[in-house]
Amino acid sequence: MRDASVSREKVIAILERLVSFDTESSRSNLPLIDYVEGYLRDLGVASTRMPNAAGDKVSLFATIGPTDRGGICLSGHTDVVPVVGQSWTSDPFTLRLADGKAYGRGAVDMKGFCALALAHVPLFQKSALKAPIHLILSYDEETTCLGVEEPIARMGADLPRPLAVIVGEPTSMQPADAHKSVVTFNTYVHGFEAHSSIPAHGVSAIKGAVMLMSELDRIGEEMIARGEPTGRFDPPYTSVHIGEVHGGTARNIIARLCSFYWEFRGVPGIDPAEIPARLERYAQEVVLPRLTAHGKPARVETINEVSVPGLSPDPGSVAEALALKLTGRNRPVTVAYGSEAGHFQEARLPTILCGPGSIDQAHQPDEFITLEQIDAGAAFMRDLAQWCATNG
Repeated sequence: MRDASVSREKVIAILERLVSFDTESSRSNLPLIDYVEGYLRDLGVASTRMPNAAGDKVSLFATIGPTDRGGICLSGHTDVVPVVGQSWTSDPFTLRLADGKAYGRGAVDMKGFCALALAHVPLFQKSALKAPIHLILSYDEETTCLGVEEPIARMGADLPRPLAVIVGEPTSMQPADAHKSVVTFNTYVHGFEAHSSIPAHGVSAIKGAVMLMSELDRIGEEMIARGEPTGRFDPPYTSVHIGEVHGGTARNIIARLCSFYWEFRGVPGIDPAEIPARLERYAQEVVLPRLTAHGKPARVETINEVSVPGLSPDPGSVAEALALKLTGRNRPVTVAYGSEAGHFQEARLPTILCGPGSIDQAHQPDEFITLEQIDAGAAFMRDLAQWCATNG
């Protein structure tokens, strides 16, 4: 118990620093990365920076233990969702301890996991690891999940290629081996303005958008009927959702432009091109012929904004077996949210989700992680160190 208490204090101290950095996805994460890089450097651990094109965000990669072989990669994102419009009891960027909980933006999603990994680096160093432990701290998971792309691309080249990847999303320390894909689109319907009293002189972009959105609704209903055979997902089907609609300038002007932003969250096995291809076909075969019937121009364009691959079950993988062993669980679970894990899996890296805290506390005011979950995460890190010290 004494060791667990010391470990908790160390984790809380690092978590306090991580939460203090406002790393909303619209902001830079460089101050946080500077802190982590300095912390690792003071421990004698070298790290590799991988900036985005603008240079205002960075992913960081570090290895503890041998650098000539694969090991276990712990991956966590440093960005957080916005706090604007939320009613917080205290400053969201100042960690607050109360009632057995640590409150702060990112405390559970997912700076708690990052703090656990960093706090245990000295233990990893003392453990004479045969299999190294790699750390990835990435950016933009909350928006695009693209921050891990460069680290993944460099694995097996100038960075070690891991045996397994553990993405520390909040799963209440239950290994999760599956989640849906998240694919988002912006669709723009371009029409032709005219006075609303003479509709044949114009093309209503709103009318075209309504037709397309109705088709998406039909496709969504078909996806519900198609379902998902394992029954592990909630809801148990690929969901189609329209989140925003914008169009028109005045009630008596035929709208020149109407846009709508939509997504689908796909169960494993769905072709990511199916739904946008069906919408495009409907636009070309049905919508545009009706809009241009009076000779005025119209067009439809759909832009793929974000494509986050799903995580598919991989029974018996190194990642699954290790996570089940370290947590004492008998079987993995499924989560409803998306993550960076699918990118690792697409690169043929065995991947599992497993991290402290519950997703139920994420993305809301007074976000928190329980101290009990921090202790559970610390036990996981200690057992991981022991495993890596005896397996290589």
